[in-house]
Amino acid sequence: MTTARHAPDILSAEFAADPYSAYDIMLEDEPIVWHEGMNSYIVARYDDVARAFREPVFTTDNYSWQLEPAHGRTILQMSGREHSIRRALVVPAFRGNELEQKFRPVIERNSRQLIDGFRGRGEADLVQDYARHFPINVIVDMLGLDQSDHERFQRWYTAIIGFLGNLSQDPDVAAAGVQTREELAEYLIPIIQARRENLGDDLLSTLCSAEVDGTRMSDEDIKAFCSLLLAAGGETTDKAIASVFKNLLENPAQLEAVQADHGLIPKAFAETLRYTPPVHMIMRQPAEDIEIAGEHVPAGSTVTCLIGAANRDPRRFGNPNAFDIFRTDLPTETAFSAAANHLSFALGRHFCVGALLAKTEIEVGVAQLLEAMPNVRLADNADTHEAGVFTRGPSALPVRFSPN
Repeated sequence: MTTARHAPDILSAEFAADPYSAYDIMLEDEPIVWHEGMNSYIVARYDDVARAFREPVFTTDNYSWQLEPAHGRTILQMSGREHSIRRALVVPAFRGNELEQKFRPVIERNSRQLIDGFRGRGEADLVQDYARHFPINVIVDMLGLDQSDHERFQRWYTAIIGFLGNLSQDPDVAAAGVQTREELAEYLIPIIQARRENLGDDLLSTLCSAEVDGTRMSDEDIKAFCSLLLAAGGETTDKAIASVFKNLLENPAQLEAVQADHGLIPKAFAETLRYTPPVHMIMRQPAEDIEIAGEHVPAGSTVTCLIGAANRDPRRFGNPNAFDIFRTDLPTETAFSAAANHLSFALGRHFCVGALLAKTEIEVGVAQLLEAMPNVRLADNADTHEAGVFTRGPSALPVRFSPN
């Protein structure tokens, strides 16, 4: 007779130190659990998480308390025609010619500027010297905002992500998120109003002038979207690019393959999204009573979908706890679309608007870093441990290379 194992509490230090071992237990023995402290059902298996992303019965009404106090009302909370129109207003800026012709040069320039700061040293911390700054610099540049305000944007997006990941409901973290909403509005609204009067070639001007079926975005709509873009686009790409390098550096044969063929970078990114995703959980709220993994879940409950666990479900992926850019069960062709096999960009109607922007940033950033860092390797005794529960990535990534 076997006894069911119990995973450590999701708010415990043990879980934070190694969520992946906990995920293994949850996937086999605890596919759904009720967490009193979080007031949420926690769901681990791939099919259940994918269902929560796809089926309309699972709403994003939870964002009214989880997101809105820090961001304002965003596209993530909308549904039906309102959501379709709002998505149509913003999506064109993040794909096709708009992304490639207008914003890829912005991405390339910002990456190069950061790399120039350490390429001659022969050493760097890829988190502090590059990843932490790269996506925020890109977004600020895309929006046509002042690069000198970088530290302010960094502080704001850190506070917003802290608010979203405040699983223990720390009142100081909550207050910092609400204060950030006020500060960001005070900063951005006057800029939005001025940009409407003098449109330029930047993303903020595109948002100001976009119109679909007679609908345009209000100043508050644009501010909320920019807030979401800074937080979601900054935090996720920051952690993703550091994790891509960590995974490759810990798998030298795969690093060598990517060094020889930069066309493999999308594969390395897709596998990183599966293996060590930057966002480990997303919440949903069912509109009616449902059953998940044999458990009754009442309408209006919060369901915490563990992306980090689902992406390692052995029912979906072979040898799931191994990093393998050549795996055959994660096709790159669909990895950055709503048909992706991994769940890191969600699925369905709320599939991540910025997926192709993130892909472009990773392709450019990883390629430029590899070219600038011949013979790159982890520094001796490097501490590359991951940190975070809601979002997660390396705290530091010290490397050595041949200066050029």
